Amino acid sequence: MSTLVIFDLEFTSWPRALEQNWSAPGQLREIVQIGALRLRDDFSVVEEFEALVRPVVNPQLSAYFTDLTGIEQAAVDQDGLSPAAAFDDFLAFCQDQTVLSYGNDMVVLGENVGWARVRGEELKNSFLTARFLNIRPWLNTIAPVTASANVGRLWQMLDLPKPVAGQEHSALFDCYSFAAALRHLRDTGATLPEGCF
Repeated sequence: MSTLVIFDLEFTSWPRALEQNWSAPGQLREIVQIGALRLRDDFSVVEEFEALVRPVVNPQLSAYFTDLTGIEQAAVDQDGLSPAAAFDDFLAFCQDQTVLSYGNDMVVLGENVGWARVRGEELKNSFLTARFLNIRPWLNTIAPVTASANVGRLWQMLDLPKPVAGQEHSALFDCYSFAAALRHLRDTGATLPEGCF
């Protein structure tokens, strides 16, 4: 059975951080939540992955981030994994898979893995066992109406039923929105770029 992984990240943010490319002092894109789905070649879900991550440089979440994502400080404090543990688990989930994102989330993942290693945290798993690919340019070309949409709104832009309960800017919900878009595009005749499965 051929499978691939799609994933989404939620990372620390503040008002205007996106517009300023997280350039204000101390504003790093620290991962707080990872969501991923392993999909069969018919885009049905085989397995889910979800993890909360405790940020290190900015352990106190901004009110802006909490309002945007719905992720509460108490949940991160109680259930959040150390960055190295969360990244290790996620990279193990991705092993030997093509891993698709809607945007350059793999860059943010790489930054965070690098920071964990600089802090001396050990990771057993590596990026080298998976093939990461930003599929947003392809998807926006196939379905131009999606060009201005974040991943959590893809289902709306394509006039699809809401894929699962939840809200955008929750990493796992965003993955289900992404999967619904890919399934819809396949059903309307689009073919994923070569090498995805």
